[in-house]
Amino acid sequence: MKRSSTRFLTTHTGSLPRPHGMLDLLIADQTGDLSDHSSLDESVREAVSEVVKLQVSSGLDIINDGEQGRVDYTVFVKDLLTGFEGDSTPPIGAGDEEFPELAELLRPFASPFQTRPACVGPVGWKDFASIEDDISNLKTATFGVGVAEVFMTSPSPGQISRFLHNQYYASDEEYLYALGDVMREAYKAIVDAGFLLQLDCPDLALSRHTVFAHLSLEEFRKQIQIHVEALNHAVADIAPERMRMHLCWGSTLGPHHTDVPLKDVVDIALKGRPMAISFPAANPRHGHEWKIWQDLKLPVDKILIPGMLDSTSNFVEHPEYVAERIVRYAKLVGRENLLVGADCGFGTFAGRLQVDSKIVWMKLKSLSDGARMASQQLW
Repeated sequence: MKRSSTRFLTTHTGSLPRPHGMLDLLIADQTGDLSDHSSLDESVREAVSEVVKLQVSSGLDIINDGEQGRVDYTVFVKDLLTGFEGDSTPPIGAGDEEFPELAELLRPFASPFQTRPACVGPVGWKDFASIEDDISNLKTATFGVGVAEVFMTSPSPGQISRFLHNQYYASDEEYLYALGDVMREAYKAIVDAGFLLQLDCPDLALSRHTVFAHLSLEEFRKQIQIHVEALNHAVADIAPERMRMHLCWGSTLGPHHTDVPLKDVVDIALKGRPMAISFPAANPRHGHEWKIWQDLKLPVDKILIPGMLDSTSNFVEHPEYVAERIVRYAKLVGRENLLVGADCGFGTFAGRLQVDSKIVWMKLKSLSDGARMASQQLW
């Protein structure tokens, strides 16, 4: 993880638009209708190569594979690990009952991949080769590419447990640590390959109004404290500067009126071992939360990656507006302690389109231009 002393470095959250041809193959693979898996493998390699080029041309400094070969950012592990079958109970507090008209309006945007099995047996690896393939594809695509750093995403134990519920282990805490012990191998492989590891941790915020909506705030904080402790256990052997983490309230279109305030969870998130913490800071529900850093002192060993783009809107943020946001944060936490990114992924679930793919790249170009303007003001 690099602290820049000359300008603001740009990045994003992880997922990026996937080509339509590859989506068809992913769907066929998930439904068991793909007879020739080599065609999907080749399509993924091509997609990773192309998405790397697009990130570079957009001016991004810290890039990844766009999660091109995954159906989503978490549940994909069901195909890589043992112990998962059947169905998980749906999360509470999802909001469909409260806003039926909105639910119907958004139905066409739903991902075709809805299978979320439960943990019904011991968790272990059955297809670690898929992780190795992802690493190989990204290495090949980024060889000789002039960027500051390359990252790869992986879900945290707490995030996996949020989607794939425990029906086997004696306690949810035991389940969390079992997941951490297994996922440690993937985390280490990513870092050993020379990439930054991004740990996706929406559970630290999103689960407040889904999994743990029935708890008091203090009870919820105790739960996510356990999640952070399990995460730290899983990455105990990885240097903090080789990791960053992302927390969020979900990438869905919706009111987000039940989102827990950042101030109520950020102190616990900062206890995680990763050096950098990424979070939404641009959307209308959380755009005001820069103010918490007026009173909350950023630890000297931490870096912030606040989102400067709303990942659910087809508005293209003006570079000057992006620059204003960057400067505001930099004056509070220090310019060397700030990277700039997007609120969430633009392709969180394969097949769910919220932002036009061409607009995604326009938005990311605007991010880079805004970072350049802010750098000129503060350096």
